[in-house]
Amino acid sequence: MKVYIFCDLEGVSGIPAGCFISGERPELRAVAARCMAGDINACIAGCFEAGAEEVVVRDGHGAGFNVNCEMIDARAELVQGASPQVRFPGIEGAGALILLGYHAMAGTEGAVLEHTFSSATIQNMWLNGRKVGELGIDAAIAAEHGVPVVLVTGDDKCCREAQEHIPGVAVCCVKQGLSTQGARMFSPARAQEKIRCAAADALRRLAEFSPVRLNYPATLRWELVERQMPPGGPEIVRIDGRTYEKSGMSVERLLIG
Repeated sequence: MKVYIFCDLEGVSGIPAGCFISGERPELRAVAARCMAGDINACIAGCFEAGAEEVVVRDGHGAGFNVNCEMIDARAELVQGASPQVRFPGIEGAGALILLGYHAMAGTEGAVLEHTFSSATIQNMWLNGRKVGELGIDAAIAAEHGVPVVLVTGDDKCCREAQEHIPGVAVCCVKQGLSTQGARMFSPARAQEKIRCAAADALRRLAEFSPVRLNYPATLRWELVERQMPPGGPEIVRIDGRTYEKSGMSVERLLIG
């Protein structure tokens, strides 16, 4: 059994606000890196406990250099840095995808650090007419590779969104969102034990999960914060002053270009 883990940062244990991520306070950024590595290692441990033979972890926040590779369980492989036009490098052959440390979509009330890909540029996104965040889009991309999402971790609003967009998915709540910049949290140690148990349990029930289903050609729509162009070429259709969409046979290509 091969398991792929894609780890974002906003939904990791121990992170209540953007000051832990921005880099303006290095001591808080160091805490975020330790918490992210702790969540990753707990998830890896749960995967191997459930019988995984191979685990690949994608450092998926920003430029992809958020943890020191020396901090990560040596049984797993770590993907860091740029992967042009590929959302999940190395996912081929995986039987399960875990979305670790995720966050709710832009505009979700009370969600910690809610956004959809970029709070600076993207107001909202829709996939086939349904408002969607990163976890919904990533589940669709994984399905194009034949891989089901079996577990999502993050705050309570993220977990609720996951259950609405990915039928039957397991969730692990590591904090309760109070606002965009506030949370009531479990200690990282307690949250990471929850993650280990949730990963092991989900993978033991692997036969219960299926990739999400999507109608094709798929249509992805962007509402931008300011008038600009999303990724893509002449196939982009302008809906209004700052809303664009395009359609095609691959959500991954629609997203990345």
